Amino acid sequence: MIQNKIKGVGVALITPFKNYDVDFDALGRMVEYVINGGVDYIVALGSTAETATMSLEERDKVLRFIIKQTNGRVPVVAGMGGNDTKALVDQLRTFNLEDTVAILSVVPYYNKPSQEGIYQHFMAVAEASPVPVIIYNVPGRTGLNMTAETTLRLAHATDKIVAVKEASGSIEQMQKILDGRPANFLVLSGDDGLTVELVKRGGDGVISVAANTFPEKFCRTVHKAQEGNIAEAESEIAEMEEAINLLFKEGNPVGAKAMAEVMGLADAEVRLPLVKATDALVEEIKKGVERYDLR
Repeated sequence: MIQNKIKGVGVALITPFKNYDVDFDALGRMVEYVINGGVDYIVALGSTAETATMSLEERDKVLRFIIKQTNGRVPVVAGMGGNDTKALVDQLRTFNLEDTVAILSVVPYYNKPSQEGIYQHFMAVAEASPVPVIIYNVPGRTGLNMTAETTLRLAHATDKIVAVKEASGSIEQMQKILDGRPANFLVLSGDDGLTVELVKRGGDGVISVAANTFPEKFCRTVHKAQEGNIAEAESEIAEMEEAINLLFKEGNPVGAKAMAEVMGLADAEVRLPLVKATDALVEEIKKGVERYDLR
């Protein structure tokens, strides 16, 4: 069952760049690093991957590379979102999603549709997608919130929509979804810091940024929470709070890439309109990596 493949810790993998091109050597290192660190699955082509700045050809190459590099060791989810429903539906019918277990599809951005518009958009995505769909609510990026009521309406309307990545930052909204969801519908955190609290309430895991750079510590904590060791997991996630905050201080994936460079994993290069982390943040990250033994 697909739901068993996307519980626990999924990593929203960065896309390393060098001189504006995809750095496939570094991407290979990242895949090995996160798998060895204990992630349960990889999400390629998400927001953290800077997919918005990549051509369709680049996206295809990156996804094919990640699938080949994982070699079946962990499942792969592909980010497939957009704010033009017809264009996204057409893309879903032609883009090579072979060997992916699901897509992660974000709430349409910029257009600011109504809740009915969000519902109809995702129903069209579900019908067109050749694989199951994880819907993604991230108001901080899209400019609007998909309400718990809309999420539940979608969850009950079709078995094709199997999970939500909920990054509203509202534990109350997450609780409403948990309380009203159908059997086998997963609730995944989109906020690293809220993961243990969500699991404590019956949630199913996280699609994480932190797992790019300190996967072993982060995955161990989430897995402890899943096993019922909540007090220990709460203590550990609290100890990681400052390190997690550093990843987002100047935006995502700016902090994650800066930390990856400090740790010798990949270059910190990002594509405009993003810019690299300031020297001040890099110094904070260097101190944090040592202080919290993140290597």
